[in-house]
Amino acid sequence: MRMRPPLTPVIDALPATVPFVGPEAQERARGRPFRARIGANESSFGPSPKVIARMTEVARDQWMYCDPDNYELKAALATHLGVGIENVVVGEGIDGLLGLLVRMHVGPGDPVVTSLGAYPTFNFHVAGVGGRLVTVPYERDRENLDGLLEAARRENAPLVYLSNPDNPMGSWWEADEIMRFADALPETSMLVLDEAYGELGPASALPAIDVSRPNLVRMRTFSKAYGLAGIRCGYAFGEAREIGDFEKIRNHYGVSRMAQVAGEAALADQAWLAEVVAKVDAGRQRISAIAVENGLQPLPSATNFVTIDCGGDGDFAGKVMQAMLSRDVFIRKPMGPVLDRCIGGGVGAGRMRAARQTVKRCRRVLV
Repeated sequence: MRMRPPLTPVIDALPATVPFVGPEAQERARGRPFRARIGANESSFGPSPKVIARMTEVARDQWMYCDPDNYELKAALATHLGVGIENVVVGEGIDGLLGLLVRMHVGPGDPVVTSLGAYPTFNFHVAGVGGRLVTVPYERDRENLDGLLEAARRENAPLVYLSNPDNPMGSWWEADEIMRFADALPETSMLVLDEAYGELGPASALPAIDVSRPNLVRMRTFSKAYGLAGIRCGYAFGEAREIGDFEKIRNHYGVSRMAQVAGEAALADQAWLAEVVAKVDAGRQRISAIAVENGLQPLPSATNFVTIDCGGDGDFAGKVMQAMLSRDVFIRKPMGPVLDRCIGGGVGAGRMRAARQTVKRCRRVLV
């Protein structure tokens, strides 16, 4: 047998896995499609009609490579945010940017602080560089700011992850609490603030933009409120030297020409964004009402999904989820301890019927 070239020790020790098993993989395994796809936190309201028209217009131009500088999109984002173009970097969604930031700040054995049960793709990137995760349990279904702060100080962590609004619980902190937390962190700890759902929550949850802080990077995406999850485009903004360091390692041809054009067009249509935000808010209220009607407890949400307490433990919620999957309704559930008593369903066009069926079947299991 021929010898296989060795992997690095870090990669050799890792399992071959993905943070999320996609609905497509589940459909292949099941041998049939889902009739309702409400577990991926996508926006089935879709992108703006103006974005679709612009993407159609430039479809014939896709024989050209993208602009490796992402210049037009970066300039539009800088104007939108009120910062310099040097304060913005574009990447393959927040997932891609998180991977870069982890590589920039974390080496083998370095402690990285996050919440227990928070976004698993971040953990995936930390494992990929050999970092050591230090997790803090949620408190009353919100990320525990004081606990995260204590862990960051104790561990002298070079990187701290916080999402606001939060995935998977949909909870949020007000901006003044976020900034209190940021101010109290050691100067040597980089805070990455994941604001993927920022446009969908209360404006009071988003701190004022200040790109003078050298230990704060904020990330946003076109995947959620803008309805463009399929194009994989997100952005980070912060202090110019930190943003400049992304250029040392980013994939300069990673964001396609189509993604750049779509992102710029989406940003220009703020009226569509406002319409979607209003529809999401109405949908959250309707899903919450359906849950209450069926004896379940919806959690307050600042995202495009509603997390529903099934009233039992993680095993019980898992049975509820499997019952939904068997009935061709794709949902997910939080996996962290205590959080795993819940399931979650997304808000979007054509989803109310699926939401009603989901919670009714939860109730059947309960009784």
